[in-house]
Amino acid sequence: QVQLVESGGGLVQPGGSLNLSCATSGFKLDFYAIGWFSQAPGKEREGVSCIKGRDGSTNFADPAEGRFTISRDNAKNMVYLQMDSLKPEDTAVYYCAAYRIFFEQCTLTRRYYDYWGPGTQVTVSS
Repeated sequence: QVQLVESGGGLVQPGGSLNLSCATSGFKLDFYAIGWFSQAPGKEREGVSCIKGRDGSTNFADPAEGRFTISRDNAKNMVYLQMDSLKPEDTAVYYCAAYRIFFEQCTLTRRYYDYWGPGTQVTVSS
C-alpha cells in the first residue's frame, strides 16, 4: 500500500527556515518521482519542486528557485524540502506526492501524480 506522510510544518517568521519531510512507503523510491505542492487558502494547488528517485535530478517552480532545496534518501525512503528565506506568501498547506517515472525529467504538473500525502501546514508570519 502506497503511503506518503509529510511532517515538519509550523509557524516561522519571515526570513526563517523550515525543513519538511516526506516519509514514503509501499513503493521503491528509485522508480518514482516525488513532488512538493503548496495550496494557499482559496487558491489552486501548485507545484513547488520535484525530484527523481533514481538519479536525484530536480525541478523547481520559479518562486522556489534559489530559496528551496529538495533532496532524497532512498535508503530511508525519505524526501526533504529545505525552505529558506521564507516569505508570508509561502504560507500554505504543503503536500508531497508521487508518480511512476521513466526517463523524462520530473514534472510539476499536478495531474501526473497518483499518490498524495495529507499535507502539513506552513505559516510564515511575524
